[in-house]
Amino acid sequence: NGVIIVPGLRYVVGETVSTDTLKAGTQIQVENETVGILLFDTAPDRNPMEDEFIHRISNSIFLSGIGTVILALILGTILSRTITRPIRELTSATHKMADGNFGQQVPVRSRDEIGELASSFNKMNNDLARSFNLRKQMTADIAHELRTPLSLIIGHAEAVHDGVLPPSAENFEIIREEAERLEQLVNDLRTLSLADAGELSVDFQPVDVNKLLGDIQTHYLTPFNQKRIALNLEPASDILSANLDPIRFSQVVTNILENALRYTPENGRVDISAKQNNDQIEIIIQDSGQGVTPEEAAHLFDRFYRADESRNRNDGGSGLGLAIAKSIIEMHKGKIWAESETGKGLRVVIVLPLMK
Repeated sequence: NGVIIVPGLRYVVGETVSTDTLKAGTQIQVENETVGILLFDTAPDRNPMEDEFIHRISNSIFLSGIGTVILALILGTILSRTITRPIRELTSATHKMADGNFGQQVPVRSRDEIGELASSFNKMNNDLARSFNLRKQMTADIAHELRTPLSLIIGHAEAVHDGVLPPSAENFEIIREEAERLEQLVNDLRTLSLADAGELSVDFQPVDVNKLLGDIQTHYLTPFNQKRIALNLEPASDILSANLDPIRFSQVVTNILENALRYTPENGRVDISAKQNNDQIEIIIQDSGQGVTPEEAAHLFDRFYRADESRNRNDGGSGLGLAIAKSIIEMHKGKIWAESETGKGLRVVIVLPLMK
């Protein structure tokens, strides 16, 4: 009769349904007799406003999907160019380096791994360019340094041979002195080349630094006294032991003292001091000479460098002594530098690891 007897879906007990709804249901038969009708849920009819809302939602989802795809393509293109651009710049700079054009720099556009790679490349390129320029400069300096004694030797020898100069002991002494200077320059260059290649022979052994400095002071007292320059030593209060080559290290101190003796005026003084600074040994050599500017002091250990270019080369040496000293100290895992101001003398500091 169309009355709900079992609730479900949207119907409640006692509710009466229409004849059309009954016709849409499925009959329940028992022994070929209809005892009830089973109703299934059917979607209610939507009104036009609901259809319009669903249509707009569908269009919005569709347009959003298209916009998302387009945006993803744009972002992907920008991202790919952002990533590949520095790589292309690095590749181009590398090709230029391979052609011998050093000093190439690439812009650092980020702080990520690509940016770190660009920074490392720039640093490497700067170091290569600096090494290349130093090598060219050193080659030119070597040629210049060798030409001076060779010209004097050849000039005097030819003059004696042609009778322009008499074959006197004085002229032969000039030739001998220039030959010795040439030999010393060649030996210094060989020492530097061996140090650069890591092939310089070094005999490391435990050494009492105070005693070694005392021996060096004793050796140089005579030439310093002859020039009326006081050579003072202030050893450390404790025993300072270092693992070093006494001969090579003596060569370092000797080069520094030779410069101090050359440029310290009469009645001046040169002070040597040694002390322990934490786990390091600090040796300071201070003279009372004219000194140099801080900018010049920073380059004193460069090869063939002279703070005063007007110095006579016989007085100024080859310009390799301090460079050799720096190489030897670095082989001992130490550091060496100069501090100075004009009119306040030169201060050379050597730092070595303390042997425990």
